[in-house]
Amino acid sequence: MKIAKTLVTIAITALTGTAALADINIGVSLSLTGPGSGLGIPMQNQFKLFPPTIAGEKVNLIILDDATDPGKGAANARRFVTEDKVDMIIGSSITAVAAAMSDIATEAGTVQLTGSPVGLPPGKDKWVFRLPQSNTVMGHAVVEHMKKQGIKTIGFLGYTDAYGEQWLKESAPLLEKAGIKVIATERFARTDTSVTPQALKITAANPDAVLIVASGSGAAMPHMAMVDRGYKGKIYQTHAAATQDLMRVGGKAVEGAYVVSGPAVIAEQLPDSHPSKKVAIDFVQKYEKAVGVGLRNQFAGHSYDAQIVLEKVIPMALKKAKPGTPEFRAALRDSMETMGRTVFSHGVMNWTPTDHWGYTMETGVMLKVVDGKFKVE
Repeated sequence: MKIAKTLVTIAITALTGTAALADINIGVSLSLTGPGSGLGIPMQNQFKLFPPTIAGEKVNLIILDDATDPGKGAANARRFVTEDKVDMIIGSSITAVAAAMSDIATEAGTVQLTGSPVGLPPGKDKWVFRLPQSNTVMGHAVVEHMKKQGIKTIGFLGYTDAYGEQWLKESAPLLEKAGIKVIATERFARTDTSVTPQALKITAANPDAVLIVASGSGAAMPHMAMVDRGYKGKIYQTHAAATQDLMRVGGKAVEGAYVVSGPAVIAEQLPDSHPSKKVAIDFVQKYEKAVGVGLRNQFAGHSYDAQIVLEKVIPMALKKAKPGTPEFRAALRDSMETMGRTVFSHGVMNWTPTDHWGYTMETGVMLKVVDGKFKVE
C-alpha cells in the first residue's frame, strides 16, 4: 500500500501540480512490477505526459501497480470504485489482470478501458472497451504473412493464461481457412524461467514456423530456447512482443523474427496515405523526447490513444451529466459507443454498441527484426 500511495502522489503532483482532488477521476491499474512490467511501465511513462485538464475540467489519474497479479488488479479495481469513486478505469496492461477487473467495473457501472486484448463472454463487455487490437485482427496479419511465406505447418508455444488461450482459440479458424496445420502445441507460465522441454518437443515436430505467444521481455526467453534447440524455421511473435525488450533481452537470437504490431511502433515507415501516420509520429516524437530515443512501443501507444479517447468523449459526456455521478459514467460509455470514426496512433477506431474492439482487419502491421530494429515487412 505504501508503494501504491507513492504512485498516487507522484501522479497527482506530476499531472496537476497540486494535491487538490481533480474534478474527473480516472483509476489506472498497470503492471509496474512482475513479469508484465515491460508493458506497464511504458504505459505509465506515457501517462506522465497526460494533460492536467480536458474540456476545462481537471483530470486526476490515480495510478496503482497490480504487480502482474489478477488478484491485485481486482483489488485495485475495487478500491477505484469504492474509495476513489472514479469515473473510468484504465487497465490492465496484462490480459489476465484486465479480465479479473472486468466484473468489478461492470458491477459498478464504470467504463473499463483496457490496455490488453481481454476476451470476455458475449454480453459481458457492456462496460469494457479495448485499446489494443483484437487477437483475431492481429492473427489475420500473421496468417496472411504465413501464407505468403508458403508455410503449411506451425508449432504453438504460448502462455497458459488468457492471452495464450485466446490467441490459440482466435487464430485456429484463420489458420484452418489458410490451410495451415498446427502440429505441436506447448504452453508455459509467465513466471517460468525455462521452456526447454517444450522447445524440444516443438523442434522434434519440425513445423515450418513457430508462433510464440508471450509479452514484453518474457517473449524473448521462449524465442531463445527455440534457437538454442537448433530450430531453423521461421519464428513469429504477437503484438505483446512489439517492444524493444524483445531485442534487448533476446539479442542476436531474435534476429529475423516476425512480429505483428499496431502502426504506432513504426510511425515513420508508414506510407503518407496511412490515416494514422501523422498521429503516430506525434506519439513517437513526444514519447521519445520524454523517455529516450528508440524506446517507443505498442503499449505506450495505447496510453496515447487513451488520451485521444478522453479528449473526445469527456466533452460529450459533460453535456449530459456531472463528473462523479452514475449518470456521467453512463454518459462516458454511451459517448464511446457513438464517438464514430477516430484516428488513433494504432489505427482507425470505431466502437459501436455491438463492437467494443473497433479495429478493422487491415490494422495489423508485420515487422521483422533486422539489426536489432523493427522494419516493416
